[in-house]
Amino acid sequence: MNKVITPPAILHPMHEVSIVSNLVKSIISELENHNFSKVNSVTVVIGDMTNLGKDQMEFAYEVVTRDTILEGSEIIVMNEPIEVECVECKYVGLVKTIKFDEDYGHSVPILACPECNSKVTIIKGESCRIESIDVEE
Repeated sequence: MNKVITPPAILHPMHEVSIVSNLVKSIISELENHNFSKVNSVTVVIGDMTNLGKDQMEFAYEVVTRDTILEGSEIIVMNEPIEVECVECKYVGLVKTIKFDEDYGHSVPILACPECNSKVTIIKGESCRIESIDVEE
């Protein structure tokens, strides 16, 4: 009996490559409307709910931008923590987390009100957006 085992370490970076590829396509499409000689950096905002890794995003960006106007530019990844609003007590703020991997700093958000343990609405932390592009004319 044959088994195919795919380690999570292989699957996880592919998520970032796909996301970064789409971001790069969007950036290049926007830059085609302008006349810039160089791109210095691209700043993106990534929410904690996306499970996108900063190191993986940076590596994927370096690979995906080869032979494009973005080659040699830096990707700056800004973190967006998870914020919620409670449907009962109206608490607005950060969620609590459970750390499950001290070596790598992985944690899981508790999507319940930290004050009264009721249902919450996520108001921040799901972003994956381009914040700015630093260019030279």
